[in-house]
Order: sequence, then structure tokens, then C-alpha cells
Amino acid sequence: MAITAAQQLALPTADGGVERYVPGAAPELPAPTGKPPRTRVAIAAAHVVCDPLAPGDPIAEPAIDWDATLAYRRHLWSYGLGVAEAMDTSQRGGALTWPLAQELIKRSAAEATAVGGRLVCGAATDQLDPAAPAPLEEITAAYLEQCTLIEGVGATPVVMCSRHLARTARGAEDYRRVYDEVLGEASGPVMLHWLGEVFDPALRGYWGAVDPAEAIDAVADLIAAHAERVDGIKVSLLDDELERELRDRLPDGVRVYTGDDFNYPTLIRGDERGHSDALLGIFDAIAPVAAAALGALDAGDLERYDELFAPTVPLARHIFAAPTGSYKAGVVLLAYLNGHQSHFRMLGGMESARSALHYAELFRLADRAGVLADPERAAARMRPVLELAGIEQP
Repeated sequence: MAITAAQQLALPTADGGVERYVPGAAPELPAPTGKPPRTRVAIAAAHVVCDPLAPGDPIAEPAIDWDATLAYRRHLWSYGLGVAEAMDTSQRGGALTWPLAQELIKRSAAEATAVGGRLVCGAATDQLDPAAPAPLEEITAAYLEQCTLIEGVGATPVVMCSRHLARTARGAEDYRRVYDEVLGEASGPVMLHWLGEVFDPALRGYWGAVDPAEAIDAVADLIAAHAERVDGIKVSLLDDELERELRDRLPDGVRVYTGDDFNYPTLIRGDERGHSDALLGIFDAIAPVAAAALGALDAGDLERYDELFAPTVPLARHIFAAPTGSYKAGVVLLAYLNGHQSHFRMLGGMESARSALHYAELFRLADRAGVLADPERAAARMRPVLELAGIEQP
């Protein structure tokens, strides 16, 4: 069969050239059932869809396309994944301000109730002035305000790392003081989050130690003291052995939710030391493949599990390459290529955070990983992205 112009792309190469590229066939994956996996808890940190036609300055006045944003959460729930709302993947701590995050949490909670989907939501301290120092009492109060809102809409708070606390704390005892009070006031189990410096340089030295290996004692002791209030901790350090070490030290019943977008297949699969559950940004981008792999794990088919997940790892490592915080742009590009939004624009113009060369390699890797649901549509949508960068298309 002849290949049409619409099926092929001119992709830039690392040596400054351009290659002709034709994506492969659509992947064969199970239809969504809405049923969560049985042997692991799996949650996708979800992105938001911006409204590119909203009036006003898109940086100073970011606007969300609520219909498309909530439709994407229904897509994730349809594959049996939980949704982590208002966290890093949604540009929290960046263009997603606390006023926008509040509305996002409330709207997502209503959708979760309607479809019976699991929802966890980030609780931070971003209602405080980002430029002004904040005493520990104000940081604690900010955490409690956000946790109260999240619990009030029926979701589970994820107590995220605070830039304010990282700047104010003078040692491990200051972190312990704040977290003791926040966990002591929780009305039900919450999740903690250890977001490493690789994701957010402002969090350097979190828990009172620059080297995360030296902070494990503080984290493990905190969780042991509040085990009845802690469902688990999301670990986003991109250090699989450190994650295993923390996992080994936690009380029975407290989960580690891997946030390691480099090593998730082996951490979720597990070994003689146990396994991690998952709360991952990459699951936003690869939901159908992730659901199929977790279904294979449920069935005890480890060969199929590895077969499905293995080619997604090069894609994930590319999307989350340094500077890691820019990974959101790759996640949103894949949502656009797969037809979940009509444009490739982001809050605050973050689509410009990666190069055309980066996006071209992302397309190749997504194709090889079976992540492009309709390769011909994906190619058609990739063409204007490349043309905007001055790369003429066939």
C-alpha cells in the first residue's frame, strides 16, 4: 500500500539533518473497563488543558478549558487509574495558582463522585506570598487550610513539599514540628510526598538534609509516629535504591507510591523485598498501556507486563530528562497528539520549554512504545508543531 503524505513526517535529527519518518501501526490494547488493578494501587498525576482563546495575558491570567480538563480525568478513570489532582503535572507551583487549584479540586471532586473514580489532591502552602519569608506557624496554617478544603470535597490530601518550609526550616526538627501538627489534625489518612531537588531546585535540603540518603531517618520516623494517619508516601527522587530502602523501613500497611518516572516498571513489579504502588506523571501520558500492563500483572503474566512497559521507559526518560521540571510539556504534547485536546498550548506558555528536536524524538519514542492511539492522526497533528519551528513537511 502506498504511503500518503499525511502519514509521513519530516523529523529533525541530532546532527542537524531531517529524516523522513512513517509511524507504525496502532497498538492493540484492551478496551477500557473502568476497573482498577487488583494487585497494585495506580494513580496518574493529571495535566490541565489551558484555554487558548481566553482573553487577557496568558501568563499573568492563565485560564483552564474546564470541559477538556475534566474529560481527560474521565479518560484516566475509564482505564481504572486513580487521579492525582492539582499536583506537579498540572503545573502546580507554576502557572496553576492556588485560586485556580481550588476550583480544579472542587470540579474534579464532583466528577470523581459522578463516576466513582478515586481522587487524591495536592495540599501545599502556595496561598502564601512566594517572595516573603513565612514563619512555621503560617506554613502549618496554610497546609491545614488546604487539607481541610480537600477533605471537605471527599478527596484524600497529598501533603506536598513546601517551598516556604524549605526556605524557613533550620533543621529536621522544624520539618517534624510542622508535619506533626498537620498529620495530627487530619480527619482521615493522608498521603505524603517527597519531591526531590531534581524536580524542583527550591526543595534542596528538604527534611533537613541536602543528601536524600541522610533524610531517610527523619521521614521514616515521622511516618512511624503517625502510621495510622498516613496511607502512604509518594517518592519522587529518581533513585530506585533509595526508594527501596525507605520502603523497607515503613510500618506495615503504609504504602510507597513510586513517583520514579525512570524506574517504575521494576519498582511496581517488585522483588523479594516487596513492591511499590504508583502515583506517576508518566501514567497521564501512557494510561492505556499502563492499564494493560497492570492487568497483565494481575493475571500473573510477567512476560506481557515487561513487554508492554519496557518500550515506555525510553519515552519516559526522554520526557523527564533534565531540566526535569519541563516534563509537563511532553505530557501535554502526547495528549494533543492522541486527540484529547484540540491544541498544543499550555498555561503560561510552557509548551516552549522544550525544543523541536526534543519533541521530534518524543514522537519517535511514543510511536515505538505503542502510545500513539491513532498514528495517522498523531502525524497530522505533529505536522503544524514542526512547521511552526520552520521544518517543512511533505
